[in-house]
Amino acid sequence: MSNEALAEYAIAKGKADSFYDQYARKGESQNQTHYCPGCGHGNISKMIASAIDELGIQDRTVLINPVGCGVFGYYYFDVGNVQAAHGRAPAVATAVKRSRPNSIVVSYQGDGDLSAIGSAEILHAANRGENITAIFVNNATYSMTGGQVAPTTLLGQRSTTTPNGRSVANEGYPLRVCELLSTLAAPVYIERVGLAIRRAIDNQVQGLGFSLVEILSPCPTIWKMTPVEAQHWVHDVMEEAFPLGVFCDRTELVEPRSDDRPKPALYEIPAILDLADTGQLIDNAPAVDSEIDLYVRVAGFGGQGVLLLGEVLAEAGMNAGLEVSWLPSYGPEMRSGTSNCHVRLSRSPIDSPMVTSPHVLVAMNEPSLRKFSSTVHSGGWIIYNGDATPQDLVLNDVHIITMPFTRLADELGDPRIANMMMLGALLEITGALPQADVDSALRHLVKGTRFLSLDKSAVQRGRSLYREWRKAMYLCHLS
Repeated sequence: MSNEALAEYAIAKGKADSFYDQYARKGESQNQTHYCPGCGHGNISKMIASAIDELGIQDRTVLINPVGCGVFGYYYFDVGNVQAAHGRAPAVATAVKRSRPNSIVVSYQGDGDLSAIGSAEILHAANRGENITAIFVNNATYSMTGGQVAPTTLLGQRSTTTPNGRSVANEGYPLRVCELLSTLAAPVYIERVGLAIRRAIDNQVQGLGFSLVEILSPCPTIWKMTPVEAQHWVHDVMEEAFPLGVFCDRTELVEPRSDDRPKPALYEIPAILDLADTGQLIDNAPAVDSEIDLYVRVAGFGGQGVLLLGEVLAEAGMNAGLEVSWLPSYGPEMRSGTSNCHVRLSRSPIDSPMVTSPHVLVAMNEPSLRKFSSTVHSGGWIIYNGDATPQDLVLNDVHIITMPFTRLADELGDPRIANMMMLGALLEITGALPQADVDSALRHLVKGTRFLSLDKSAVQRGRSLYREWRKAMYLCHLS
């Protein structure tokens, strides 16, 4: 497409149906994106949305959002959206496509995201011929983080980390992704161009396999150019280093991909993974309340068993046939750093592993209690490891049980089993899981017979502590 035709297409009035009517990222500018004036991402987003509309696939499309300038795509595209870690969009796209074969999965990445930290991901996704569509935005720089040298930075081009210009001796040659991937046998369509998005997505609709479109994109802000100068630089300089063209087109030669191998039933998976002896096999009969949808956050210092508590809870949920998620978050320290995890248990598919408003907060120290207590859902519970609840702590419509779990665990045999004692209280409060599934999870996750025995005792002690506390609260209320 000529520059004139591209410009005319880009400024065409009207908003694609695949965009939200309003962008909720910022309250004061809900009709604007975050892209800089003259940035290519805005035009590319419009091309993607228009292709989705034209192909009638909005209700099937899942956009894999990257780290970088395209990170806020989920605020703009009214489709399924999944946020991926830096460089991991092809791997996430693979998982989504394989678990939802009828979906149309589009991964969207910049050059730093795809060709640097994500180079292995895109290479192997292409080599496997995954039936996904990869959109690769190449502006020859790390735009989001200040303009460092990228794998696609041109020879002689200056950046914050190559102030004298990229050199072959120091940074090597620019990486040409299309040329590299086109040497593989599996991809069906690879092109570098100003605009070719619709065809690459349509290839996936037809089930033909892996397609990638590399789009040379201006970045006026980092390049320190006006939008018009940046457009000319793409045409006059970048196209010389990254020639436009089709590098691979096997669309007329391949048949739609299909996998007729029988899929295992859910209850067969533990045996396939050789996990059948760790606990009961998952079956289709509900082992717990069929309406369960439990949000839990566990927080404390590193070394307190925060993540293990969450793992046991999630593993027991799987044993009970639930949908589960476990999302850890921790600092770099081996011990004494911050640590917390999000756990969800549900009978329905889980839309996000994030727990922003937990039904139960397990706070293993005072900093965690103060940090997360205000997030607990109305009517929810806090299980706090302390001698007394801080007098200045403001709690709104939540229950709190405060006990010196570490000291009580020491009396039972080891202070390190305080986490399992708190887990026992959680299980007794929620009634969420059968004890047999918890025991199975402990056998799978806890190494060594001594700690396995201690942990089981700690869970039971935690259950009884909660029952004693509830009885005391009842008697106090009567008096």
